[in-house]
Amino acid sequence: MDEGTYRVLPGGGDETWRFLARDTMETVAVAREGHDAPVADLRPGYLVDATLDWGSEEPTVRTLSVQRPTLYTFVPGADPVFEVAESLWEETRAAGDGMNATQTYNTDNAVNGVCYVFADPGQPSVFDEFRSGARPVEPLVDRVNDGPDEPEPREVFVLDPADGEFTVVTITLSKGGRFAETMRETYERDHPDEPLV
Repeated sequence: MDEGTYRVLPGGGDETWRFLARDTMETVAVAREGHDAPVADLRPGYLVDATLDWGSEEPTVRTLSVQRPTLYTFVPGADPVFEVAESLWEETRAAGDGMNATQTYNTDNAVNGVCYVFADPGQPSVFDEFRSGARPVEPLVDRVNDGPDEPEPREVFVLDPADGEFTVVTITLSKGGRFAETMRETYERDHPDEPLV
């Protein structure tokens, strides 16, 4: 039995999740069905405490609890790219850098998120690496959460712009907040049902 804390990521299809171990940053494929725990009701981005039973070739989840119901949304072929990300990418490319970051602000000039851009040479793409966990989003989320307060659930949007030159990671500070809802509306991603929270 392995007990640990995992970030839930999309699997290769509708039949599996990928669990990213927080201590090792390694991933394991977990079937969505056939467990003692309600694995099918998880959503990408949830941070969970789980017990994995390795008595067979594929792990069985014996216990599961949601530690933080953060949501991750992956958007291939994103169009349009919102203005802050586009401007940040232009600055990054002009400087010859491979990545950059900036805070985002609401109409009251209060910080409502953080935007990162990454040059994406492809094969495999940075977007695909974030989606699979080969390149963890965790350090970016941890940096946002590194404050004196207990971190709230966030929403994380990973965008693969249609031109494929770069990848955008946007972390909204408030799950279900106006910025997160604007991102969902822009990229036509409905808020998922969340039976576990």
